[in-house]
Amino acid sequence: MEMAELTALLTPDGLRLLDELPPVDSAADVARVVSRLRAAGHSPDLVSAVVGQSRLRARAQAKFGTFAQRMLFTRAGLEQATRLEIAARHAGRFRDAGLTSVADLGCGIGGDAMGLAGIGLRVEAVEADEVTAAIAAYNLAPFGDVVSVRHATAEASDISHVDSVWLDPARRTVGHSETSRTRPEDWSPRLDWVLDLATRTPAGVKLGPGLDRDLIPADVEAQWVSADGSTIELVLWSGALARAGVRRSALVVRGDAAWELTAAADAEDEPRRDLGAYVHEPDGAVIRARLIGEVARALEAGMLDERIAYLTSDAPLTSPFVQSFRVRDVVPADPKALAKTLRDRGIGTLEIKKRGVDVDPAALRTKLKLRGDASATLILTRIGAKRVALLADRVAAS
Repeated sequence: MEMAELTALLTPDGLRLLDELPPVDSAADVARVVSRLRAAGHSPDLVSAVVGQSRLRARAQAKFGTFAQRMLFTRAGLEQATRLEIAARHAGRFRDAGLTSVADLGCGIGGDAMGLAGIGLRVEAVEADEVTAAIAAYNLAPFGDVVSVRHATAEASDISHVDSVWLDPARRTVGHSETSRTRPEDWSPRLDWVLDLATRTPAGVKLGPGLDRDLIPADVEAQWVSADGSTIELVLWSGALARAGVRRSALVVRGDAAWELTAAADAEDEPRRDLGAYVHEPDGAVIRARLIGEVARALEAGMLDERIAYLTSDAPLTSPFVQSFRVRDVVPADPKALAKTLRDRGIGTLEIKKRGVDVDPAALRTKLKLRGDASATLILTRIGAKRVALLADRVAAS
């Protein structure tokens, strides 16, 4: 969003027009609404702003629920924003550590600050991009004096009067042509500056889950977070925010429920074992945290292959840290023979999962020409040098 669009939007008439707009989902909806608003005499900047915000509000429902309908967004800000339920969990750690004030350095559109302020912490939010800072101020206005928002850089901010910091370095550019900043030295603020600050004050640092593990300091707690099956972030906790004896954590959130696996270090994997009655796929946060061995021991399971993140066991145990599948049979991996096997069994609905093999599930599905009323899961992987295909059924979580 450009400043001219934001200026046009942040008026009583502009906000009223946005709130009255019907859902704008498709390209056809955009064309129709733009034509109608321009014909009604609204300025190009206002039309662009309200249509863009309507589309972003629809997308933001997944992260902010009903709150999205009173918020404003940028595309880059929404992309990087923390889901509200996850932000609330992070905020709880500050409160549990006895901290009362937080500098949110790089607050974006204000998602994390909402979580912090929502439990009564005093928040000083700082954002380097002028448009994004204005949007954060709008989104955080309902919290009153407990939150302040400043347009400034993290590096230039005085944080001597707060007792902790939250940092979410910008990993995308702002504006209409957002691009990813893949190198930590290009983030805003730079990762080395962030990590240095974290050595001097209690800090939570939100990063992408695929961060090079060699960049993680030895004296912080590294917590990988998944939500509803997707690994969404890595948070580094320092000082009073890091728990004693914990250096690795996998937090798995599904809906309103959450489970956590913690350890003092990367867990040693269990040895490989022969295929059992069940195959277990560890959650992405568990894999990233390298805690597969902890889960394997709890399930009395072993690795299906030393290099691939599948476990196998004979016991019908379930865990929130894995998706479990009961193995029906080993079936042919060749597409033609596999297609015949599935047709013979009347399988018309097939979930395809893969690890360690170069397969395009969509292309394979076309080749299989599925038909029938039965359903199953197909697991494609390798055991040693051999490519294997397993026909299985999902086991419902207990």
